Amino acid sequence: MATTPEHITLDTPAADFRLPATDGRTYTLDDVAGENGAVIVFICNHCPYVKAVIDRLVADARVLMRKGVGFAAICSNDAESYPEDSFDKMKEFQKTHDFPFPYLHDETQSVARAYGAVCTPDFFGYDRDRKLKYRGRLDEGRTTPPRAGARRELVEAMHAIAATGLAPPDQISSIGCSIKWKTTHS
Repeated sequence: MATTPEHITLDTPAADFRLPATDGRTYTLDDVAGENGAVIVFICNHCPYVKAVIDRLVADARVLMRKGVGFAAICSNDAESYPEDSFDKMKEFQKTHDFPFPYLHDETQSVARAYGAVCTPDFFGYDRDRKLKYRGRLDEGRTTPPRAGARRELVEAMHAIAATGLAPPDQISSIGCSIKWKTTHS
C-alpha cells in the first residue's frame, strides 16, 4: 500500500548519523553534506516506486552534486523480513544503478526514526545550515515516468535553496511503499 508523509516541519535540523555504506566506508552527515546543502533520501531495493524513479534519481543526484549539494541514500527496511533489502542486495542495487553517492545501511532503523521517514522514496532536502527546506518528491512520476516536460521538482527546489536559502512554497509529498519496520518483541 502506498504511503506518504503527513507532517512536515520545515527548518528542523538534520539528524546526524554514522552508517556503513555499500562501498565499505562508514559515513556521517558531515561526510555527505555539501557546501550548498544536502539531500538524504530513504530508499530500498524492492519497492516499485523506487525502481520506477531510480535512474532519474541518480541522474538528478549527479546534477545536484555538481552544484555542491551533497547526496546520500539510506535503506532502513527490515532485511530479515525483506531479504531483497539486505546489505548484500544493496551492494548489487548500487552497482547496477551506478550510484555516485553513498548508499547507507540503517540496520537499527534509528536514523529513519530520527528523520521521520515513512516511505521509499522519501526525500529530505537541507540548506547549507542543515535545516530542512524540502520534503517533496523527485518529480511527478510515480510508478511510471513523468510526462514530457515535467518539472524536476527536487533539482529545482535544491537549486533555489542553494541560491536563496528559502524553502519552495508548494511542495508535493513523495509517495511510496512504507518503510518495513522491524517488529519489536516485549
